[in-house]
Amino acid sequence: MAPQSMFEGIKVIDFSHYVAGPHCTKMLAEHGAEVIKIEPLTGDPARMLPMHKEGRSAFYVQHNLAKKSLSLDLAQPEAQKICHDLIRNADVVVENFTPGVMKRHNMDWETLKAINPNLVMCSISCFGQDGPLAQLPGYDFIGQAYAGILDLNGEPDRTPVFADLTFGDVSSGTHAYAAIVAALFHRFRGGEGQHLDLCLQEILFSYHDMNVQLHDASGGTYIPKRSGATHNVAAPAGIFKCGERYLFIIALGAQWENLAKTIDREDLLSDPRFADLAARGLNKDALNGIVQSWLDTIGDPDTALKILENAHIPCAPLLTVPEVMEHPHTKARNMLRTIVDPVWGELKIPRTPLRFSAFPDIPEQTASYVGEHNQEILSEILGYSNEDIDALETQGVINSIRS
Repeated sequence: MAPQSMFEGIKVIDFSHYVAGPHCTKMLAEHGAEVIKIEPLTGDPARMLPMHKEGRSAFYVQHNLAKKSLSLDLAQPEAQKICHDLIRNADVVVENFTPGVMKRHNMDWETLKAINPNLVMCSISCFGQDGPLAQLPGYDFIGQAYAGILDLNGEPDRTPVFADLTFGDVSSGTHAYAAIVAALFHRFRGGEGQHLDLCLQEILFSYHDMNVQLHDASGGTYIPKRSGATHNVAAPAGIFKCGERYLFIIALGAQWENLAKTIDREDLLSDPRFADLAARGLNKDALNGIVQSWLDTIGDPDTALKILENAHIPCAPLLTVPEVMEHPHTKARNMLRTIVDPVWGELKIPRTPLRFSAFPDIPEQTASYVGEHNQEILSEILGYSNEDIDALETQGVINSIRS
């Protein structure tokens, strides 16, 4: 019989918290994996992030859909035994602690590999499992700083800035998801289990599409710098203002010829300053100024966008989050997902961008309370009696909180 979901039968033990690991395991859970989330007795710290209703975090709900919660004090041997017993029959373990934390709880790769040689264990950390920075704690923005990304954001003569969203964490979770799927594919073809070392800084560093090779190819003379609202080496490309709206416009190759004709400046096509992509980059301030002058004469952003779109020139308004949520394309693509939460009721979150023709629908899912599945996991999966479970709660090995 055909499977009912992409990862039906795959068992995941999730020790992760905040964003990177939970994003990975959420995607696995959304497509059918059974994910057991191991939380501390007070719950994943992300449960403290806003916004809250009756003590329940909307942030936590978004990142932890469809996971069963088992709340354990991992410092206690009884809790470690429970985890080992679960991992014995698991396919995947995901964790995003600073290196060394899992070892302190007897959950390091060497220990778990001995328990389950077929296990795929994925460790996500800011700096990886080895190297001079490995033992340092880190978050997304720390990784961005060490990856040479924050230094490139903002105006050349001002303090660097950052985008207030954790794209490093989310993309690390997505990379982890891809690595896990590849490792499972290897195992299903007869290979062994393995440990995956996902480094957030390394992932972000790989986003340098040209900066690294430009610096090296120049013999070290080219050093990427902040270029503010426009691209550093390509033109026209950047953020422009039209009326009260900001627009992003980029016209490379044949699109540049279309743009010159569209703004009634065909003379620019014979101007040696703009003869090719390299020349336009060297004279980007002059060229971007010409584009801005044209927008100033138009004055209305909707009119400018329509003119540019009709000429097939890549352009976009800089939308706010509410504008994106209400945009017809967002609705047509079903980019928003409405979940029904026991506290929040209907709650909109971003839909997974992964689309599978054989599995087009995502089942109704929500997030668990702290330790909501303690009884189910311990009794139905591990065979603990009610008395055993009561004793574990009395000893402070397990806990449950309605939040």
